Amino acid sequence: MDRPESRCPPPGSLRLVLTCLLILTAVLTYPVLRTFSLWLHSSLTGSYVSGSYSIVFVNCPNEQIARDIARAILDKKMASSVNILPKTSSLYFWKGEIEEGIEVSLLIKTKTSKVSRLFAYMRLAHPFEIPEVFSIPMDQGDARFLRWLEEGMKEN
Repeated sequence: MDRPESRCPPPGSLRLVLTCLLILTAVLTYPVLRTFSLWLHSSLTGSYVSGSYSIVFVNCPNEQIARDIARAILDKKMASSVNILPKTSSLYFWKGEIEEGIEVSLLIKTKTSKVSRLFAYMRLAHPFEIPEVFSIPMDQGDARFLRWLEEGMKEN
């Protein structure tokens, strides 16, 4: 015959499970709650929400391709401004070997909400097998400049 205590969980295990579930829920919902609270704060105070805009970095094999990509991004309202930086010497690993080349860099100013769309576009339009594309959220910015960025990305 089974002992009654052998069918019950050990004391405190239910508390442990509930605590783990609470922590997991908090971890999973934190980004959403943080974004919502920052948006609400920004709406009420009129101040900038850190991370609402991003700078996307892209390297291109030459200036013509950089210009073509920049124009397409602007035409598609995925950004408001693109800087084309002059030739840069690049050293990198490719297929197990150290390679060296000249590239042209793009600095793309956009809304963070458009970054994933921009990345998807780069995978299709960029000539490199694996394009160098990454973003950094803007921590702060001049309010007039940020309004200008916003205006440049409004759909017609």
